[in-house]
Amino acid sequence: MNKMNPVVHFEMPAENKERMADFYTNVFGWQMQTLGPEMGGYVLVTTIATDENGIPEKPGAINGGFYEKSEEIPARHPSLVIEVDDLAEAIQKVNQTGGRIIGQPQEIPGTGLFVYFADTEGNIVGMMQPSVMG
Repeated sequence: MNKMNPVVHFEMPAENKERMADFYTNVFGWQMQTLGPEMGGYVLVTTIATDENGIPEKPGAINGGFYEKSEEIPARHPSLVIEVDDLAEAIQKVNQTGGRIIGQPQEIPGTGLFVYFADTEGNIVGMMQPSVMG
C-alpha cells in the first residue's frame, strides 16, 4: 500500500483577525499567536498542545492558522494542508491527475515548502513538504 499523506494544518480567512481570535478563543478555547509583518500578520492557531517539535500530542489532531481574507483565490476559501515527502513529485501528480497548481511553491521559513492546488472538484487545498519531517 502506498504511504498516506496526512492533513497536518488548516487555514481559514478572516476579515477581522481580532474579532476572529476573540470568537474562537471564547467558543473553543483555542490559543492565538499573531506573527509579524514579514509573515503577513498570519495568526497561528493552537487547538491542541504540541511537543517540543510542534507535533500535536493527541494523534489525529491538527492546529492551523488564519490569514487576511481577500477576493483573490485562494485567500477567500478555508483550506486544509496536506503533508508530502516531496513537493515536486506531488505537484507532478496533481497535474497528471486533473488538478491544477495555484501560484508557485514558496518557502515558509522554519516550516517547509508550500503551494496551493485546486483538485478535480475545484476545492482549494495546500500541500507542504516540511523542513523537518514529523
